[in-house]
Amino acid sequence: MNMVKKYDFERLPLETDKAYAAFTVYLNLGPQRSTQAVARKLSKCDQLIRRWSAQWRWGERVAAHSDHLATIERETAEVLARGKAVGWVKRQQELRETEWQVHLECVAAARRGLESFMARPKAYATLAEIARLLELASKLGRLASGLPTDHTELTGEDGGPLRVELTAALNKIYGQPGPGEVVDVETVPAARPALPEPSA
Repeated sequence: MNMVKKYDFERLPLETDKAYAAFTVYLNLGPQRSTQAVARKLSKCDQLIRRWSAQWRWGERVAAHSDHLATIERETAEVLARGKAVGWVKRQQELRETEWQVHLECVAAARRGLESFMARPKAYATLAEIARLLELASKLGRLASGLPTDHTELTGEDGGPLRVELTAALNKIYGQPGPGEVVDVETVPAARPALPEPSA
């Protein structure tokens, strides 16, 4: 069984060699084609060429050929676009891997700096520098893992700090007082470890 697709602009069944050769000339003349031009080119009678054109549907076959070429151009453009898209996906993945590696290196450097700061009388990095390094490491890690990098602060009324009211929240949910208490995060002192003074 022949699985090759037959196009209308190819030779048709029962079409003679001469008639098909005339159609090929007609097809290749381009947008300015005419039966008169084919007759002149082949030194044939214009009436014969017009008869072949009507019998073998030259107009329809030229349109089919144009559609075929347009399909090839579209498919080629799609293949090129897919190839470019694959290339960009690969570049994005390589960038994410690089950012993740730098993230790990920044975290390791910040840890070494913090250990040095805590262990030695003379620190080689300030806490502010270590904090900036950790902030950079966090940003790179979030970028590499696809997480958002912007942080939205939650505020209470009038833009002030957010207060946690555990009792009110439990009472609202369950309709009765809960076992918790109201916690004011502003008034609870935070225990902070004493840091060694950097020596000059």
